[in-house]
Amino acid sequence: MAFVIGTQEWADAAMRELNASQTYREVAKNWEGDMYVIIEPDASFKQRIIGYFDLWHGECRSACVIKDESEKSPQYRISGPFTVMNQLLQRKLDPVKAMVTGKLKVKGNMGQIMRMPRAALEFTNCLSKVDAVFPE
Repeated sequence: MAFVIGTQEWADAAMRELNASQTYREVAKNWEGDMYVIIEPDASFKQRIIGYFDLWHGECRSACVIKDESEKSPQYRISGPFTVMNQLLQRKLDPVKAMVTGKLKVKGNMGQIMRMPRAALEFTNCLSKVDAVFPE
């Protein structure tokens, strides 16, 4: 069953993938910080989707989709246009390279992200394992 990206069911499935991944647990064991992952509209996709992930020492403590960024105050905010995010989910683009080259915009402690590039990669890998489709 495919989950529609931007729904609570998708966020729940992403959280299950993260928590089921021994690799994520190991590479993110020192990660502390919640984040927004924001899919911005572009010519290919007109919706804005904001996913919230509470990540702590290799565990996703909660995940949800929100409508208004003011609902929470995460330590990190990662955003990019639909086309870039879709490439990440299809594993056609490395998330760390996307951050360094400016394809993704990052707010938060970039030093922590750069010290744990495998955590960023495995986070993306876990999200890509969710059987998901974008809304119409």
